[in-house]
Amino acid sequence: MRDEQIPKNWNQVKTNDSWAIFKIMGEFVNGYEKMSRIGPCVSIFGSARTKPDHKYYKLAENVAKKITENGYGVITGGGPGIMEAGNKGAHLAGGTSVGLNITLPFEQHDNPYIDSDKSIDFDYFFVRKVMFVKYSQGFVVMPGGFGTLDEFFEALTLIQTHKIDKFPIILVGSEFWGGLFEWIKTTLLQANNNVNAEDLDLVHLVDTEDEVLQILNDFYNEYNLSPNF
Repeated sequence: MRDEQIPKNWNQVKTNDSWAIFKIMGEFVNGYEKMSRIGPCVSIFGSARTKPDHKYYKLAENVAKKITENGYGVITGGGPGIMEAGNKGAHLAGGTSVGLNITLPFEQHDNPYIDSDKSIDFDYFFVRKVMFVKYSQGFVVMPGGFGTLDEFFEALTLIQTHKIDKFPIILVGSEFWGGLFEWIKTTLLQANNNVNAEDLDLVHLVDTEDEVLQILNDFYNEYNLSPNF
């Protein structure tokens, strides 16, 4: 561990970068091969720190149950907290439960509710996020920290810039997300004109599992699309 903390000279940096390319390619190939067999799902993002007795854990579990019972698979980050709740809800409903786990020095470990053949480990955040957006046809964002914010804004930016297809982005928990959403509207849009008014229409703010399901179903009915399950 201490050896890894020692600064590398330029030749060592270049050598490590060259070998890292192959490792990154390997993660992409492994992810594509496994995820292409699973098919598109709905991603559930949220905090790894949320305990099982917390209201947001139970809400995430209910969201996952509801959408799984209606034919959607569930993808989470594979760890504890909200991610565990999402996989648990999908598992209990008998649906597809996928975990995209990331190697971290703290917090992260596989939860026991991921389908045995649908757990994938990653070292690189950006490879993992590609799997989320490529194989997701809806994003459910539960309360979380920096990682959850990163995933939310990544999905929003990719849709807003037309780099991926338009899919629902659903923030669950108006008490938690309301302040952020209001700041986006008043500071980014109205005060500084840093976003377009129609960008706000890409995001839905809800409080219940029934509202989540309604938004997903309305989206596919409106655009006459099939979720491909």
